[in-house]
Amino acid sequence: MTLPANAWNWISVWLRNYLAWKRVAVASILGNLADPIIYMFGLGLGLGMMVGDVGGAPYMAFLTGGMVAASAMTSATFETIYAAFARMQTQRWEAILYTQLTLGDLVLGELVWAATKAFLAGTGIMIVAIALGYAPWAALWSVLPVVALTGLAFASLAMVVMALAPSYEYFIFYQTLFLTPMLFLCGAVFPATQLPRVLQYASHLLPLAHAINLIRPAILGGPCFGFGLHLGALCLYALLPFFLAVALLRRRLMP
Repeated sequence: MTLPANAWNWISVWLRNYLAWKRVAVASILGNLADPIIYMFGLGLGLGMMVGDVGGAPYMAFLTGGMVAASAMTSATFETIYAAFARMQTQRWEAILYTQLTLGDLVLGELVWAATKAFLAGTGIMIVAIALGYAPWAALWSVLPVVALTGLAFASLAMVVMALAPSYEYFIFYQTLFLTPMLFLCGAVFPATQLPRVLQYASHLLPLAHAINLIRPAILGGPCFGFGLHLGALCLYALLPFFLAVALLRRRLMP
């Protein structure tokens, strides 16, 4: 059986990962926060001095929405393509499949764990932004569920990449050809409306754009246009690659 056997078996996979992670929790959290915070201070305080306001808000506040979404993207992706890949290769997922867990349970547990790491990273960035006065406390409760869903979506996409990759070396192509361009195409660093029309249309198909379009209005206190569309797109990015990843992993692990 490849699909989840029930609604709770995945918790044992999540718990196993948590127990292994908690011994290095502080270093892990600081590592996940490093890149977004460097972007926030490097671009926000440096470039922000020249840019001024963006859409009526300080550039640092504008940048915060992009960095919260980007932190969820990178944290969930790296947890999947590196940590989960290592668990599959060295700790032998095949042995786990001899238990009552199905492949679907195993994959779902890994995805929820990656989304948990994304949630922690997004929470850290939000707390930093709130402490600096660039986001209100009230935004935390509407932003964090979107951060978790964003993490789940990117973990699901990364699981497909992991299922196809023969070794670690192949992950660099996913990072440089897919993740990095999204930072600039989806409006994380500057408004996507500044891009050529064709690139604006292309950005609407990318998951990071939908995450930013949900998170940034909550931080800036503006209206969120197309809320249902953005939420539905993230749900599809979380759900459809999950089934594809399970099918690919079944072929890889159980030929």
